[in-house]
Formats: sequence, C-alpha cells, structure tokens
Amino acid sequence: MSAQPSPAIVAQDAVRRLPRPALLLLCLVYVIAGYVGRAPWRNADIASFGYMLELAAGRADDWFAPTLMGVPTDSGALLPYWLGAWAMRLAPSWMAPDFAVRIPFALMLAGTLAATWYAVYSLARHPAAQPVAFAFGGEASPVDYARALADGALLALIATLGLMQFSHETTPALTQLFCGALVFHGLAALPYRPLGAPLSLLAGLPGLALSGAPATALIYGGWSLAALLAPGQPPHDTPVRKRALWSLGAAVAISLALAWALNLFRWQIAPWRTHWNDWRSVSQLFVWFTWPVWPLALWTLWRWRQQLAGLRLHRYLGLPLMIASVPLVSVILTRAGDRALLLALPALAALAAFALPTFKRSAAALMDWFTVLFFTGLAIFIWVYWIAMQTGVPAKLAANVARLAPDFESVFQWPALAAALLGTLAWIALARWRIGRHRPALWKSLVLPAAGATLCWLLAMTLWLPALDYGRGYAPQMSRLRRLIGDAPCVQVHGLGTPQVAALRFHGGWAPEPANEPMQQCPWLLVDAQNLPTLSKTVDLRQWRLTVQVPRQTDKNETLLVYQRSGSP
Repeated sequence: MSAQPSPAIVAQDAVRRLPRPALLLLCLVYVIAGYVGRAPWRNADIASFGYMLELAAGRADDWFAPTLMGVPTDSGALLPYWLGAWAMRLAPSWMAPDFAVRIPFALMLAGTLAATWYAVYSLARHPAAQPVAFAFGGEASPVDYARALADGALLALIATLGLMQFSHETTPALTQLFCGALVFHGLAALPYRPLGAPLSLLAGLPGLALSGAPATALIYGGWSLAALLAPGQPPHDTPVRKRALWSLGAAVAISLALAWALNLFRWQIAPWRTHWNDWRSVSQLFVWFTWPVWPLALWTLWRWRQQLAGLRLHRYLGLPLMIASVPLVSVILTRAGDRALLLALPALAALAAFALPTFKRSAAALMDWFTVLFFTGLAIFIWVYWIAMQTGVPAKLAANVARLAPDFESVFQWPALAAALLGTLAWIALARWRIGRHRPALWKSLVLPAAGATLCWLLAMTLWLPALDYGRGYAPQMSRLRRLIGDAPCVQVHGLGTPQVAALRFHGGWAPEPANEPMQQCPWLLVDAQNLPTLSKTVDLRQWRLTVQVPRQTDKNETLLVYQRSGSP
C-alpha cells in the first residue's frame, strides 16, 4: 500500500449521521415527481412506450426483435421493453398503461440511488481513503466516515442536472443507468459483501448487455478481470479473490453469450470531429449535464493527486475513474448523445464525495450562498410563470406562454398546488437552517444543491405539468385528429416517425398501417408534411384528396396532412 498521506482531515463531529427520514423523503420526492400524472413525451419517451405497447398487446411477433409497425428499435435494447410490457400485462385493468410502464422504471431509479450509496460506502472504507489519524485521537471512525461520504455522493447524484429528465423517462437509458450502478456497486463491494456484490455483477453486466450497451458491459468486466488477475492486486484474501474472479468471469461470459446470440452489438464509431463547433457542443454538454459534480470531481483529483500514481492500490479513486471514463469516451467517439452520459453520473458523484473532506469552510460557504440564490431565483421564476398562466398577470409572461404554447388553456389543480407549496416551504426552512450556525458535517455542502434540484423538479412537475404535457406531448394533436376522423376502421400513414406512430396507437386508438400496402378499406391517410414530396411514389394520389392539416401547436414541423379516400363517406 502506498504511503502517501491522505489529504482528508476529518474529526468525528463532522461525520454525524444525516437524518434518515429526511434523506429518504428527499429521494422519494425526487423519484415520484415526473413519474406520476404526466403523459408520455415526444421522441424517445413515447417511442419506447410504443414498442412496449406492441409487445404487451401481442402485436409484435418476436420478443427478441421488438417492432412498431414493422420498424425495429434503433437502440439494440431488449430488457427495457420487456419490463414495460410485463408491467402492462401484470397491471390491474383500472391502471392506465402509461402509468403501469413507469412503475419498474421508478423502481430502477430508486435502485440507482441505493446502489450508488452502497458503492461509495464500500469505497470509503478503504484504508487509504480514511482521514489522517490525530495525535491524541478524535478523528472520524471508518464506518461513520464512509457513511457520511456515501450520503454526500447520493446528494451529489440527485443534484446533477443531467439526471432529472432522462431518469424519469421509460427509455433504455434509465435501464443502462440502473445496471451500470449495479456494476459499480458490485465492483466496489467485492471485498466486503460476499453475497450481494457477486449478485450485483451477475445482474448488472448482463443487464447492460440487454439494455443496449453490450460493449460497455464487456469493457467493464474485462477491465476488472484484468485488474484482479494482475499479481499483487487486491483483494489479497484468497477466498475473496476467488469469489470475485468467479462472479466476474460468469457475468462477463453471460453478457458475451447474450450479446452474441441475440445480435445485440451495434457499430457506433463515428467519424472524428474536425470542426470547432462540434467540440464546443460536446464541451457544453459535459459542463451542463454533469453540473455540479464535475467541479467537485476535478477538485478531488487535484487534492488526491498523490494517490493517482497507484490507482490499482487506491481503488476508491481508480474504480470511479474507470466507470466514468467509458461513457465519457463513448460520447466523444460515437456521437451517442447526452443519454450516454447517464452511465457516468454515479461514478462522478462518488468522486465528488471525496472532495468534501478536503473543503475549506470558506469554499463550503460560497457554495451554499450560490446554491441558495440560484435555486431560490429559479423557484421564484417557476412560481411567477405559473401565476401568469393562471391569472394573465404579469401580462408579458402570459404572452410568452401563449406564444410558446398556442391555444393552451391552463388547468388549476389543487393537489399539484399543495405539493408545490409544501416543497417550497421545506426549501425555505432548509435554507434558513443551512445558513445558520451549526456544527460542521461533511454532507452539509451538498444538502442545498440536492434539495434545490429536487424542489425545482417538483415545481416543474406540478405547477408546469399541464403546460409541459401540452408542449412536449402528442395528446392535443391526437385529440384534434380524433374529432376529424373518429373511430376509423383503418388508418394508413406515410412518413411518420416511431413517436408519431406510437401516439396514434396510444392517444388515438388507431392501428396504423403503411401506405405502401394496398388496403382498399382504409378511408384515411395521414402524411407527415415534411415527407410530402415522396408521397406520390408510394400511393396513387388520384384516389385521395387532402382534407385538412393538423399541426402540433408547439412544433409546426410535425404537421399531419389528413387525406380522405375519394368516394368514401
């Protein structure tokens, strides 16, 4: 073990326990807000729901190749669609299908938070991660210190901006996040949990492979196996080492077999970025998506820099760096987009937690004041806009809402208002407590960022939810379309994307068929306006007449042209 001194100087008084009811309530509010009361949103959210709906209804012939109107998924994932379909089949008849689908995904988000906490708790118990021992005693005990850092990592994860929306969608990204967190926990807890850690690996690595990230699963597993097989590397205890090798080897073998047998590998390497604008976009994505954990993670690497030369020995730094580096590099090499960065957030939150014992009091106070001002201002912004939506005052803000969401009629909901008021009052009480004079605690610097992020997410998912559903959903457009064509026996479509097809099935209740199939009984044809130039190559326009255009009020690029067959009533 390296003899480099630890930069952490922590007294026992600074690792007192964060009240569990408060922490659990914060997690519960964060998980529930966004999963209850809303409709499926456009693009990835409703498209994934459409594939699940097909499987649950028995319209998809092959569960190993889900399709929506004959179009396969573009993610190569299977597990998230299976979970959604099983949830709909097991749900009682009175439960809405879109709500039933969200139940397993809400549980996976809660599992991600729990797995991150236990992973950091295990890493912080590493002897080299412990704070400096005082000459006359009084330093933090290992268990209390590990618990305080785990609390800090959980708060940092909740505070991360990129986690909010994507972790509340029913997409493969959340399944990958959950399985990645299981892998993180399994690798971190191998020396301490003889049963739980192998089970996490046996569930996490194959789960990653079935969720559209088989290459990531094999990189994690292969990298970890190579580290374990290297001579002189921990864990040194022979039974623990054998158990780790067997569980990792089995998990890697299962993942490889599943990915190979089910043809889950996808070639995603993109051309190298050669323009400055491309690199600037990636940099901006990293900055906002991982805020506020990336500055803390960088501070950790600076303060613990003497330990970076031996990352295999200092696994509390090496393991999070390994877990985070794979999705970070994949975003650069594959153009995978922001959802791929989700996999890095638990590991980055772990690195952020190790910055806490090295903070000076002035830096913590600056973070607190910035957080109070930022989230208080953002909460006031949300409240003022909600008042404008309800009353029309201030008139300028109400005009902005009318411009962004034409024809939107605000709906007053007492439960939403009560939840928003309770959340705001809790924030005020927490802010007053935090800026007061209290005994120091490691996790105190991240209480306000986590609570502020949860507050703003709660306010958006209560006060703004009707407007967000109107702007980001397809229900208003499908409602207008239904008033025009009613319960049509058959509807043909041309040029529609999978989100639009899913919206037709769920909101409209129709079973769309491709326009290139000869179906004389279909009286209606729906065409995406942007694909109108290719319509004449698919159908005989002499048999159809254009009756009306139905736009999405918040996006004119998704206008549907409604054609009626000539001679049909």
